[in-house]
Amino acid sequence: MKKNYPLLIILILLSFISLFIGAKEVSLKGILNLKTDQVQILVLSRIPRLLSIIVAGMGMSISGLIMQQISQNKFVSPTTAGTIDSAKLGILVSLMALPTSSTMVKMLISFIFALGGSFLFLGILKRVKHRGTIIIPLVGIMLGSVMDSMTTFLAYRMDMIQNITAWLQGDFSMVIKGRYELLYVTIPFVLLAFLYANKFTLAGMGEDFSTNLGLDYNRIVRIGLIIVSIISASVIITVGRIPFLGLIIPNMVSLYKGDNLKKNIVPTILLGSSFLLFCDILGRLIIYPYEIPISLTVGILGSIIFIYLLFRRNK
Repeated sequence: MKKNYPLLIILILLSFISLFIGAKEVSLKGILNLKTDQVQILVLSRIPRLLSIIVAGMGMSISGLIMQQISQNKFVSPTTAGTIDSAKLGILVSLMALPTSSTMVKMLISFIFALGGSFLFLGILKRVKHRGTIIIPLVGIMLGSVMDSMTTFLAYRMDMIQNITAWLQGDFSMVIKGRYELLYVTIPFVLLAFLYANKFTLAGMGEDFSTNLGLDYNRIVRIGLIIVSIISASVIITVGRIPFLGLIIPNMVSLYKGDNLKKNIVPTILLGSSFLLFCDILGRLIIYPYEIPISLTVGILGSIIFIYLLFRRNK
């Protein structure tokens, strides 16, 4: 745990900075003097936004870690395995079939589609003979593109392009008290991932090897996909699509910590939350007092880090 103290300190510092950055001035002096307007902004907007960023970063990073372990490929994540695109299709279906339903119902429908897309991806992988480092994520990207095309076609036919685009744009600017609590659903499943970490590590050694050690491989894979699908659905429903996060964070941790999933969970949580928080702060500062959607800042920085990881993995 001591080795993770630097990441914890970075997360705490970024959290403190995040609370005092925004279009409306909030100062430590004003908070200590209990100025009503500043206290309300802190409680109703800044703290909910901070918590949602930390939980979303934690959840998506753990999802990527589990997907990479199960698929035995370091370039697989919810965004490159069709999981997020399937969840997106589920949201559109919920908007068309049950437009007045609650957010929880929409999340459940999105979860079902995300789970189905994840199982479909693994089913396709079993039939792929040449499992190269790049081939597997390419299969996932193609599957995701098919799902995305279906979503775009249906949205166009139902005149819902603007609805689905606005819903899924990764952005924390609208997060306030009462509109982010659904993300708390991810916390029990992160704890479940920690409990099953050793089994996920064994499953990552292959079906034959893990079965010989007495592990119920298919059951562990199902549990892993359920965790990933619920986390992905809750994040995409609450704050939209966040690219690259589940791909680059587990890779950065594994480069320095190895491939033991149980040892990697805590640093993955801390690094994922810190990276997402840094991107959010950057997006708020570049064109202050306006802000850039976090999906854009994460996408740009994530693509640079991804290229670096790609070269490191292929050395």
